[in-house]
Amino acid sequence: MNIEERFLRYVLFPTMSDENSTTCPSTAKQLVLAEYLAGELASLGLQNVVLDENGYVYGRIPGNAPSEAVVGFISHMDTSDAAPDSEIHPMILEYNGGDIVLNEELGIVLSPRDYPSLNKHIGETLIVTDGTTLLGADDKAGIAAIVTAAERLIANEVPHGDIMVAFTPDEEIGRGADRFNIGLFGADYAYTVDGGSADEIEYENFNAAAAEITVKGISVHPGSAKNAMINAARIAAEFQSMLPADEIPEKTEGYEGFYHLISMEGSCEHAALRYILRDHNSDKLEAKKRRISEIAETLNEKYGS
Repeated sequence: MNIEERFLRYVLFPTMSDENSTTCPSTAKQLVLAEYLAGELASLGLQNVVLDENGYVYGRIPGNAPSEAVVGFISHMDTSDAAPDSEIHPMILEYNGGDIVLNEELGIVLSPRDYPSLNKHIGETLIVTDGTTLLGADDKAGIAAIVTAAERLIANEVPHGDIMVAFTPDEEIGRGADRFNIGLFGADYAYTVDGGSADEIEYENFNAAAAEITVKGISVHPGSAKNAMINAARIAAEFQSMLPADEIPEKTEGYEGFYHLISMEGSCEHAALRYILRDHNSDKLEAKKRRISEIAETLNEKYGS
């Protein structure tokens, strides 16, 4: 099976994770792909294949040559909740530049005007969806690459030391490493195979945190609301306005941290904001956390609990 065939098979597995779940994996459907992958690794000849109770898959490609270190490769099985993860209809096309019409009926177009990186792939084969779902390339493309490489190493007897592979759940909700068994994995050095340019190796990572703000208001008839109404939706908007206007994903790059407002909903009686905080510097991330808390305390004192 080539890498394209393998990838197209994997994307048919719905594997969306759920940040509101308390289980591991956070969704049972991730286990379906995990079981399939464990079986596939064993059938290819990997040894010590394990699917543990938390949905992590481990396997070893036995070495056939001396080596000073064990190298590992890791990818995650879950997909984001940003779009549906089922009824995926992949399309394979030769990209010659310009717009890609993903869904003519719904008017969904993938354009280099919005995604300039498309221009780097003129003349290449692309796999896309019909625009109504995720494709799941993040990170089933990584899994397909690792499994296909394992297959070739074993079949072609390329000289190598022991190589470990692992597939994890719940990366999209920030829990992928929580129950990763480092001792069972056993690698001295490891690479995560995930999204990025084909010629890129990332050797650093950002620090991240989540913040949830809940505002409780008091709804009063607007005709008699003076000094009585507490409008939760308006206070939520005020909270957002008190954060640094330039420290947002749209205005940052490189090592610059940000506050990312991922959702905001509310009414007069209740409002909620959800943020992702990121910074490459751990002290600066802690400062962002404090700022969130300080703004919440300021507004709480202003409007009462």
